[in-house]
Amino acid sequence: MFRWAIIFAVIALLASFLGFGGVAGLSANLAYIFLAVAVILFIVAFVSRKM
Repeated sequence: MFRWAIIFAVIALLASFLGFGGVAGLSANLAYIFLAVAVILFIVAFVSRKM
């Protein structure tokens, strides 16, 4: 998940640099969603491992 978040963040940066605002916004939103899901899954796995 972290890999996908980084990939979409890089795509968003490149798209915004090249002037593609719609693609940059969509990629930034997807990167944020993937990062949030990855962090939540990491916390759940960490807490469940402790029990």
